[in-house]
Amino acid sequence: MPFLDRPAIAGVALGYFALLLAIGWWAARRTRTSRDFFIAGQTIGLLVTGLATTSAAFSGFVFLGGPGLTYRIGVGSFFIVLSVGFTSALLCWSVAKRLRLLAEVREVYTIPDAVAARYRSRAATALAAVAVLIGTVAYLGAQLRALGVLIEAIFGTRRLLGEGSLAVAVGVGVALVLAYAVAGGMVAGVYTDVLQGLVMMAAGVAVFAYALWVAGEGEGLAGIAGSIAGSERFGERFLEPLGTVPAATAFGFLFVFSVGVLGQPQMLHKFYMLRDPRQLRWLPLVIAVSQSLCVLVWLGIGLAVPALVAQGRLAPLADADRAAPAFLLGFVPELVAGVAFTAVLAAIMSTADSFVNLGSAALVRDLPRALGRPLADELAWGRWAVVGIALAAAGVAYVYADLIALLGTFAFGTFGAALAPALAVGLNWRRVTAAAAIASMATGIALNVGLELLGQGFLPALDLLPEGVLPSVVALAGSFTVLFAVTWWTGKPEGDDLDDDVAAVMEM
Repeated sequence: MPFLDRPAIAGVALGYFALLLAIGWWAARRTRTSRDFFIAGQTIGLLVTGLATTSAAFSGFVFLGGPGLTYRIGVGSFFIVLSVGFTSALLCWSVAKRLRLLAEVREVYTIPDAVAARYRSRAATALAAVAVLIGTVAYLGAQLRALGVLIEAIFGTRRLLGEGSLAVAVGVGVALVLAYAVAGGMVAGVYTDVLQGLVMMAAGVAVFAYALWVAGEGEGLAGIAGSIAGSERFGERFLEPLGTVPAATAFGFLFVFSVGVLGQPQMLHKFYMLRDPRQLRWLPLVIAVSQSLCVLVWLGIGLAVPALVAQGRLAPLADADRAAPAFLLGFVPELVAGVAFTAVLAAIMSTADSFVNLGSAALVRDLPRALGRPLADELAWGRWAVVGIALAAAGVAYVYADLIALLGTFAFGTFGAALAPALAVGLNWRRVTAAAAIASMATGIALNVGLELLGQGFLPALDLLPEGVLPSVVALAGSFTVLFAVTWWTGKPEGDDLDDDVAAVMEM
């Protein structure tokens, strides 16, 4: 889209960017300590925490990657978000309470901090920090790639710059993230999350309703399903419960994104900020409702675009990740499209800010402390680390050649496989030892990264997975198995190696 063809869309986007910069400037004046920078001073209420958790969880992965994945594999992609209402309760009841209580008795700012308090092991802490760094660079890379695709769509840079357009768009995205993340840290992130969460929910409902009306031709979902099922390009298999993928892939998505949520630091980190731990009882409701409304974008655009292609009203997409921009630019009124694009920008920017701060904390706080060499000025070093992590992620965004959703799946799987067993089981079962946590995290990282590299074509002769099996499924299952096996082998009487304050937390 040339910049001046739809000026309202570009104007809304520019206004949103200006608002983000203003929030970053305001937050910088309130960020005086590392406590402010990493956990927003621990002064956040229930609604803000819930919206911040949703904003961090739902990103360009959902708003751009989701419709793109649906266009490629059919409704089997919905297995990723099928467990949304369930996972919010699972997350809050099994992990959130004890993480927040740990922050009452210890100086706990990060997930590796919690690992250190629970297991009293530098090796476990270092492995947790490494997992956060790997997952952060990959997940942030997915966000920056999504942001580049969006900037290209809004401002028409591909028409002006050709093949170099994506690199320029990603560079602009990096600059925007750094402009407020470096200055305001998590204070900036959490308050932009409130605005962004509200915009995302409103856009989810509006875009879903409009998608049904436009692509359903007056018949809603029935009209959309009829168009897709009757087309040669998609056919009835597109709408079958598993879509066009093997059962192992669809159920693998469900396993990774329901159980793996227990190890997602971008969500778990938000619980440290909650002002009153007693408000946790209501948090699952806030998260479940807000996430369910946001998922409507995935469902609406994911089904509308194939229907429009089947009806001959939209040309087939060469790049599936362009599904959402193609629908919004071609079939939605300018003002509604402007709000929807703002919601996508909100999803991307909120998650990007969370990840750069998580990554910087792992790099300048968690790793040095695990190695016995803490840095003197973590706040200053943290801001420099944000720059380095953002640049590394920009490189991943530029060189990665597959769907945004698949890069996001790898990152999500890395977090889940490395951290979910040690946190979800370790914070609820006192027999789990440091040796079990170390073995579990090492297994999760090695399997997920190693199998992903093999699947991407590195040493293809060694690709050992059956067709349709996700590396993240093997890594997550292997990590849980190793945790229980090593605990059985090395387990001590319950609570034998716990500090008194940590043992008290685990009894609550």
